[in-house]
Amino acid sequence: MIKDTIVNGFQNAPHRSLYHALGFTEEEMQRPLIGVVSSYNEIVPGHMNLDKITEAVKLGVAMAGGTPVVFPAIAVCDGIAMGHMGMKYSLVTRDLIADSTEAMVMAHGFDGLVMVPNCDKNVPGLLMAAARLNIPTVFVSGGPMLAGRVDNKKRSLSSMFEAVGAYKAGKIGEEQLSEFERKICPTCGSCSGMYTANSMNCLTEVLGMGLKGNGTIPAVYSARIELAKHAGMQVMELVRKNIRPRDIMTEAAIRNAITADMALGCSTNSMLHLPAIANECGVKFSLDDVNRISERTPNLCHLAPAGPTYMEDLNEAGGVYAVLKELDKAGLIDTSVMTCTGKTLGENI
Repeated sequence: MIKDTIVNGFQNAPHRSLYHALGFTEEEMQRPLIGVVSSYNEIVPGHMNLDKITEAVKLGVAMAGGTPVVFPAIAVCDGIAMGHMGMKYSLVTRDLIADSTEAMVMAHGFDGLVMVPNCDKNVPGLLMAAARLNIPTVFVSGGPMLAGRVDNKKRSLSSMFEAVGAYKAGKIGEEQLSEFERKICPTCGSCSGMYTANSMNCLTEVLGMGLKGNGTIPAVYSARIELAKHAGMQVMELVRKNIRPRDIMTEAAIRNAITADMALGCSTNSMLHLPAIANECGVKFSLDDVNRISERTPNLCHLAPAGPTYMEDLNEAGGVYAVLKELDKAGLIDTSVMTCTGKTLGENI
């Protein structure tokens, strides 16, 4: 174990004294030390439930014989940051997240990691860190928000921006605008359409770094808590088998992610983030490569804001793996790639 170089032997007695200061028992010190990187905060709607997800991950790690240790990652809500100076600070947080996570892990000798992100720059930042650190890692996101309902129609955040335009044009009144404002975002979670956060959480599944349902199980479903427990258990399996992120995020896996991106109709911001993640994995690809994949890949999903369906609908239809199954039937993905389940993508499908 990596942590053995910090914990074992007489020369590490000073380190152990600091673990005792934390309340660690001798038994905890002898188990694999698993970092749980929690993006919980009280300003991002997609992150307000991550305290519960984090606690479920910790329980899963402990159940499987590890010692979970939580430390934080920052996150910006792009919706709240939009339209003012705050948006200048959004993209740079991706690299701050990757760098700060690297610093924490290298300083403390963790044997494995469970990443608990949810929103736009937070997910790719932690994927970049996972590739850079290359120790056994599983991702479990906070999950998508349920769609809002106004006039008996499902709505997402983009509907709110359209309502502002309609109000300015005199098409709706102040009372209707207020109704949109109160009902568009009805639960915690990443905004309910296929925006950047949900795109990256779905692509985390395709890359093999998240368990089935990571991208689509709604934030308020109890199945999300179960998923978090399983993620905590699964990282221990990866530690035992020594399966690492760069064993999983190969060139073939990244090409699978681009293919799934086109089929799902993901956010164009994936073209900001996939190259950055690939770069950390030592994989290069160009926009010409993306165009070639796009030309041969059908767009199977029309999720908001591109169409009338929402993340909860994709979840009910079988989620990301239902889409991967269709792509596999068409011979468009490489199913031999390893995933964090310890099985290949094909076996998972």
